[in-house]
Amino acid sequence: MRQFLAPSNPDERGILHLTGKDYRYFRQVLRVKTGDMAAVRFSDGTLQNMTVCKVDEALRFLELQVCAGSKTITRGTQASALEKQDIEYWLFQFVARPQKMDIIIRQAAECGIQKIIQVTGAYTQQTAGARQDRAERIIKEARQQSGSPVNTVCEAPCTLEKALELWKEKTDSEPNAAAAFALYERTEKTQLLQAALKKYETVKIAAIAVGCEGGISPEEMSILQESGFIPIHFETNILRCETAAIYGIAALQSALTGMN
Repeated sequence: MRQFLAPSNPDERGILHLTGKDYRYFRQVLRVKTGDMAAVRFSDGTLQNMTVCKVDEALRFLELQVCAGSKTITRGTQASALEKQDIEYWLFQFVARPQKMDIIIRQAAECGIQKIIQVTGAYTQQTAGARQDRAERIIKEARQQSGSPVNTVCEAPCTLEKALELWKEKTDSEPNAAAAFALYERTEKTQLLQAALKKYETVKIAAIAVGCEGGISPEEMSILQESGFIPIHFETNILRCETAAIYGIAALQSALTGMN
């Protein structure tokens, strides 16, 4: 675990009281004991090292308190080393089958995507779409394991038109600092990502649209283009939608990191 997402803020004594699933996670998964330390992130985004100060097996609760110098239970890269992210990323994901959406949401959260917009499209199945409670649980687990400082939010499924309204509202204030791309399995009227990025001097917010099983229809691609999304095509093998999402996110983040 890189960090623990706290369900509430500490009390006036600086104590965080944990019960239920959070207690079981610390005791049964992490196997903590008194004196162990965890990186705890609160709802306002702040990250604080806290020490396990009390474990009550009978009443099944444990308490954390702000304290330094204890043995950490965080393995590998510390969450505090991942704080900086200069660009805000959005994923417009045409809704895939539930099992695939779970994978996409988890991977997007691990990569630090700010907004996951579930889009209902021409090839979306009627029963598709991640339930909000399940999506939130997947995101929490992904952030705790990855250490992502980004408060990833997964929106309920909406039409493409509504999704693009959200994008317009977000980017209207700084349109020249917003970059938007759509992955397209066809090659006509598409660009390579590196070539498409040459038109931008700086990017503060970036979006990528990815199709579901069957991809994005030509009509939907036209609507995306009208809203400023640039169709891009990767010269690679045919990718499943869940693979295309993480592939596209990684390629975009890598390219923008190098550019900025």
